[in-house]
Amino acid sequence: MELELLIWPLVGFFLTLFVFSYFFGDNPLFRIVTYVFIGVTSGYVAVMVWYYVLWPKLIYPLMYGKTEERILIMVPLALCGLLVAKLFPRISGVGNVSTGYLVGVGVAVMVGGAVLGTIFDQVTATINLFDLSSSSGQGLSGVTQLLDGTFILFGTVSTLAYFHFSVVAKPNIPPKRSRIIEILAEIGRIFIAITLGSLFAGVYAASLTALIERLGFIKEMFGLLF
Repeated sequence: MELELLIWPLVGFFLTLFVFSYFFGDNPLFRIVTYVFIGVTSGYVAVMVWYYVLWPKLIYPLMYGKTEERILIMVPLALCGLLVAKLFPRISGVGNVSTGYLVGVGVAVMVGGAVLGTIFDQVTATINLFDLSSSSGQGLSGVTQLLDGTFILFGTVSTLAYFHFSVVAKPNIPPKRSRIIEILAEIGRIFIAITLGSLFAGVYAASLTALIERLGFIKEMFGLLF
């Protein structure tokens, strides 16, 4: 193999060995890989922010945009200036306006995404399971799809019951959830455990696949070099 084609595989080979050196504890070789990873990631993020955020949405409109665009740009520019004030303790309170705006927008996006992208889709998917007209197109009988839908609906309801914390208050009796909620919550705990177990198995399988790929790469490089 030509030298210019061998350089980057050698870099990957040594970096992989440096990562595996963590088996012997924290050491300078592993720290080198950590610093390289953090540096490359920071540089990549900085480049993406410049080319996809700062330049097209702030600098370019401010320099070459129309008058209306320049006026609108003044709002985020002022918020950025207020955010810089957080670096100075004496005037850090001025930056609370920008911080509050960022937190408010972030929370709104997360809540909107959870409601529109998760809850509504989950409800719609659960309802569609009881649409027996689609069972023939999927090669399922109506009874099979009805059983599947009932099982998934029961798992969804019992899982939600696990996070139901309202209690019945009675005089001189410690507050606790009703018996039905307690039973559903225990069943929901089983569904949650199965879900977490499946996720852990998926993560473990992906990690094991990556480990096997790296070990195969090391073996291939040893054969190429020696």
